[in-house]
Amino acid sequence: MNRRTFLQGMSLATALPITMLLIPDQSFAITINGAPIERLKKSPKEWRSLVSPEAFRVLFQEHTEDPDSSELNHEHREGTFICAACYLPLFESQYKYESGSGWPSFTQPISGHVGTKRDFKLIILRIEYHCARCGGHQGHVFKDGPPPRNERWCNNGVALKFIRQADQLPALRG
Repeated sequence: MNRRTFLQGMSLATALPITMLLIPDQSFAITINGAPIERLKKSPKEWRSLVSPEAFRVLFQEHTEDPDSSELNHEHREGTFICAACYLPLFESQYKYESGSGWPSFTQPISGHVGTKRDFKLIILRIEYHCARCGGHQGHVFKDGPPPRNERWCNNGVALKFIRQADQLPALRG
């Protein structure tokens, strides 16, 4: 190991802990209309029986669907986007926008219905978000969205279901 390699490694080693302190993981208390909602603790086998194989890979193995593969990219009706696993409402249609990323994108989630964590799978820090009720992986949030929040909540379409405003939301899965 030469001096340059050593110093580069040291700068990365010291930068990562500082970065990790600046962006804390977030978990929220979940409520709907003020009523607390319990977090689900199902086994992978139980979730596998409730969702499609592709949805299981995304939601519970943190895979990413192919870009432009979701019909939800073109969903523009009024309604609510719910978690495909537990049916917790995650996004309102008024916050959906066309980001050009190839995945359904939103400017903000329903408050308290998602949690975040640091993701270093691609070496660089990204912020992953997941359903606060079942823990299902939804996507990543980036700071390149439209004003005023400048956030792009980039979601895997297979991890969501769309419910039109005219339809009643389904009961939460237990």
